[in-house]
Amino acid sequence: GLETHIAQRVGERSMGFGADVTRVEDRPVGELLKDIQPEDLLKFGLIPEFVGRLPIHVNLQELVVEDLVHILVEPRNALVKQYQAYFALEGHELEFTQEALQIIAELAYKRKTGVRSLRSIIEDVLQEIMFHLPDFESATRFSITGEMIRDGNAKVLLAGLTEQPDDQRESA
Repeated sequence: GLETHIAQRVGERSMGFGADVTRVEDRPVGELLKDIQPEDLLKFGLIPEFVGRLPIHVNLQELVVEDLVHILVEPRNALVKQYQAYFALEGHELEFTQEALQIIAELAYKRKTGVRSLRSIIEDVLQEIMFHLPDFESATRFSITGEMIRDGNAKVLLAGLTEQPDDQRESA
């Protein structure tokens, strides 16, 4: 609700036939928050003693899908690299197609929880494979596609492998 206080302060009122009818409230929240001032925080309900201890106000831009894809693969400790390292510990390879990365980022963007949702999406998809990973004796290469991300799991990989995990061999 902080953005409503900012919109009231920065809103331009115009009347007449030639007036601009676009409302300040129609601006994106991130754009409104760039204009935050201490008086907005006071109107929002924060006490002056607390507001006085915040000498700098910074607004972060909302991440877009391209940013989320970049976060998945580029940083030194990127999520994709973490999962690849985990698979490598068991002697296997893991790769994500570009389409899979794009779909993961789009799903995270729709959830509106930022980067936090990237890990949960990947975890949901890889959970079954990671559970059976120690059971595979020889090195196996796993490729995660966009279709697997859309379906929400990678069981297709387990079903399509010629070598089954030890516990599945015993039941067959």
